[in-house]
Amino acid sequence: MRRTTVFVLAAVGGLLAGCLGRSEGTDPGRNADAKEVTLTIVANAAVGGKNARGAAWINDWVIPRFTERQRAKGVDVTVRFEQNGAGDEDFKTKVALDFKTGGGGDIVELDGIWLGEFAQAGQVRPLDEVIGGPEVDAWDGWEQIPAAVRALGEFDGRRYGVPMGTDGRVLFFNRKLFARVGLPDDWQPRSWDDLLAAGERLRALPGVVPIQLNAGTAMGEATSMQGVLPVLAGAGEQVYENGRWQGATDGVEATLDLYRRVYGGGLGDPVLQQEANGRDRSFALFAENRIGILLESDYFWRSVVEPRNGAAGMADRDTAVGWALVPARQPGAGVGGQDFVSMSGGGVRVVNPNTEFPRQAWELLRFLNSFEAVKTSLDGGAQLTQRTDVNDEVLAGDPVLSFVAERVLPITRYRPGLADYPRVSAALQQATADVVAGRSPGEAAGNYRDALVRAVGEASVAGG
Repeated sequence: MRRTTVFVLAAVGGLLAGCLGRSEGTDPGRNADAKEVTLTIVANAAVGGKNARGAAWINDWVIPRFTERQRAKGVDVTVRFEQNGAGDEDFKTKVALDFKTGGGGDIVELDGIWLGEFAQAGQVRPLDEVIGGPEVDAWDGWEQIPAAVRALGEFDGRRYGVPMGTDGRVLFFNRKLFARVGLPDDWQPRSWDDLLAAGERLRALPGVVPIQLNAGTAMGEATSMQGVLPVLAGAGEQVYENGRWQGATDGVEATLDLYRRVYGGGLGDPVLQQEANGRDRSFALFAENRIGILLESDYFWRSVVEPRNGAAGMADRDTAVGWALVPARQPGAGVGGQDFVSMSGGGVRVVNPNTEFPRQAWELLRFLNSFEAVKTSLDGGAQLTQRTDVNDEVLAGDPVLSFVAERVLPITRYRPGLADYPRVSAALQQATADVVAGRSPGEAAGNYRDALVRAVGEASVAGG
């Protein structure tokens, strides 16, 4: 789904602790005037293999152009690309070991969800410590990255890296089904009640599932990212706030109550949530005009129902599929007082604190995230990037992707990049499964809190 993004599914706690290698002696000015420089880019990508497009871009475009431009400045730079085609967990283990032992590449690509874990272990450091604050702050590229997207590369209010792409969650709806029940083709709910009211209208159609809101454990992280977390944001909370995980809070109970209203009220298909391939099945049902409303990422539009090559391609996608922002519980009730909310994922590039050439590594990182480089990395395709100026140009012909870039990215949020998150996410998934199975939101929230305490400890849990 993303080019050279690393999707790591498990923590490697033992490697992300202890020895900080040479990073304890970080000197932003080290070798700043060097005329012979060697830099290494590390990514979980390989030419002809995993994340092949991104690997080819680094190998065939980034390296020759960067070295040529440095040569014109009188600097002889050798850029090496350390390719990997490992499983995501294995790649993360490798990077953690590199950092711990004081080695590793100068520029390293990580999934943003793990940034906090590396930061807490001291294995990546804030950019202003590694590069120098004035150098970092002077980069004009920050102005092209929305503040909400910049958060992907931040932890505890400090910049650790530069985002390298993102996505956004919206409500997709079937305009043909909407027309049959008198709903507008430019539908935009402004509250959960509006969403449920549309579902009630759609329930009149035989064989149609009004609302697909991912639930249960079979869908795994899709339940969290395309279900619980955006809904929780709409209830005014993030799963991790002020150093604590949200337990049986008002927001969590409100979130689970929405699940009750969807599945207890006959607006969703509870059986679908238990199927091993339930998410893929929901895609197929939507394409067959049998699901009315679906909360998903822009991946659904550009890959799943894409008319030519989509896994559930819709020949009439451009006219049959509508899209809308995810509403807060009621106007102004979303996280940060927002009327609408979203969740996003994405990768981040960091500068290894162990680098012998911090200023030159920063120059390479800026080049990787320049307008020219980011646009070229798309290879003529249309996909959300971290840069507003690139999105304005390459997404102009795509109504959904431009909508996400313009309306969703400024209001989005990201998962906490902490080692405990996978266990918290699993507990949230089970809580939705409990509600779908008929338990009350209060009981499900209580059970969730108990699971959370077992996972992270009482002191790390808020609410209930």
